[in-house]
Amino acid sequence: MPIDLLEFFQRTDPSRTLYINQGSDKKYYIDFSSVRGGDIIGKLKQKITFFKANEPTCTLFTGHIGCGKSTELVRLQVELEELGYHVVYFESSEDLEMTDVDIADVLLAIARHVSQSLEKITLSEPNKFYELLQGALRVLDSEVTGLKVKTPAGDVGFSAEKEKFSLALGIGEITTKTKSDPQLREKLNQYLGPQKTRLLEAINRELLEPAIAKLKQQGKKGLVVIVDNLDRIDNRIKPWGRPQQEYLFVDQGEFLTKLNCHLVYTMPLSLKFSDDYGTLTQRFPEDPKILPMVPVQWPDGSVHLEGMALMKQMVLARAFPDLQSKERLDQIGEIFDSTETLERLCSLSGGHVRDLLRLLNTWIQEEMTFPLSRNTLEQVIRARRNEMTMPISDSEWELLRYVKQKKKVSDDQGYQKLIRSRFVFEYRDGGESWFDLNPILAEAAELSS
Repeated sequence: MPIDLLEFFQRTDPSRTLYINQGSDKKYYIDFSSVRGGDIIGKLKQKITFFKANEPTCTLFTGHIGCGKSTELVRLQVELEELGYHVVYFESSEDLEMTDVDIADVLLAIARHVSQSLEKITLSEPNKFYELLQGALRVLDSEVTGLKVKTPAGDVGFSAEKEKFSLALGIGEITTKTKSDPQLREKLNQYLGPQKTRLLEAINRELLEPAIAKLKQQGKKGLVVIVDNLDRIDNRIKPWGRPQQEYLFVDQGEFLTKLNCHLVYTMPLSLKFSDDYGTLTQRFPEDPKILPMVPVQWPDGSVHLEGMALMKQMVLARAFPDLQSKERLDQIGEIFDSTETLERLCSLSGGHVRDLLRLLNTWIQEEMTFPLSRNTLEQVIRARRNEMTMPISDSEWELLRYVKQKKKVSDDQGYQKLIRSRFVFEYRDGGESWFDLNPILAEAAELSS
C-alpha cells in the first residue's frame, strides 16, 4: 500500500515520546543498546530486581535532551511492571515550574503521584503530612475548608475533615496554586524549606513504607518511582547566587536519595561538566548513568555501519511498522529518492533521535510529496545550520574547533553551554568514549579552516 504522507508526518513528530506500552508505539521502537555501550536500562533493572531488591535505590539518568531517555524509561517501567513491581512514572514538568525548582517541590510532586497511583489502597491517616499541608495552605492565604481550584483535569482540593483527606488532591491544590505564581512559590519554600527533613520523614513513614507493605500483601514486589524531565530544569542563578541545577542535585542531592523506595531521576547532562560534579557523585550512591548518542561515524570520520543501520531502521519503522528489517530496506524508494539520501539524513543527525525526526518532519512539510528529494533535504539542513550558528560567539567557535580536532572536552564552563545547546555530542561504543560536533554544525564555514 502507498504510504500516507500525513500519517508518516504524524509518526515522525519530534515532540512525541514513544510509549512502548501503548498500541503501535512498540512497533516503532528500535533497540540501540548494542551501539550505546551496553544495555543501560537492563542493568538498571537488574539492580532494582536482583542486586538491591530488598533496599531502596537511587539512580541518576542523563543524556542529551531528545536522545531517547523518556522512551527508555518507559521501557524500564514496562519491564518492571511485567516482573510484578508497582511503577510510578511521571514527567516532573507537569508539576514544577522548571525555571524555579526547590527540593520541597520535587518531594511534593513525588508524594502526589505516588498517592494518586495508590488510590485503591487504604493507608493509615497521614497526620504529619496533613499538618504540613494545612500549614502550607495557610501560608498561601488559604484555609483548609474544602477549597477547590479549577484545573484542566477538573477540580482539585480537599476537605478539612481528616477522614476525607486526600493526599494527592491536597498536594495538587498547592502545586496548582504555586506553579504559575513566583510569589506564592517563594512563600511555600520559605515555609517548607526549614521543614524538609520533617517532610521527608512524613513521606517515608506515612506514605512510602505503608504503601510498599500493602503492595507486597497484594503480591507486588516493590515500588519504583521514575521522575522524568528533571534534566530540563533551567540553570538560572538562584537569588543567593547558586545555579539552580547545582543547587538541586548537589546542595540538596542528599534529600533526593532519602526516600525509601526505588528512585530514578533524570539529571541535566551539563552537570557532568560542572566543577561540582565530584561533589555530586559523593551525594549519590553511584555515578549517573549516561545514555549516549547513537554513533553514525567513528572518530576518524568513517561510517559506523551498525549505528547507521539502526538509525535507518528507526526512520523506516515509522513508515513500515509491520514489515521486518530486511523488508523495510527494500521499500526505501517509496519514501526517499535514494538510499544515499536516507543515509545523508541519518549522518547529519549525529545519531540524535529527536534531531533526526525534526529534520525529517520539516523535510516532509517542505516537500509535500514522495519520494523526498535530496535537494530539499539540503535546503532544510542549510536552514537549520543557519539557526544554529547565529548565536555562537568567537570563543565558542574556538572550543568547537578543539572538539573537532581532539574529539574530547574539558570541564570548562564553555562546554556546559555547548552540551546544553546540542552543539557537541558524546558517544560510546565497545568501551570507547569520544565527543564530536553536531554534524550539521561541523559543515559550517567557520570550522572549515
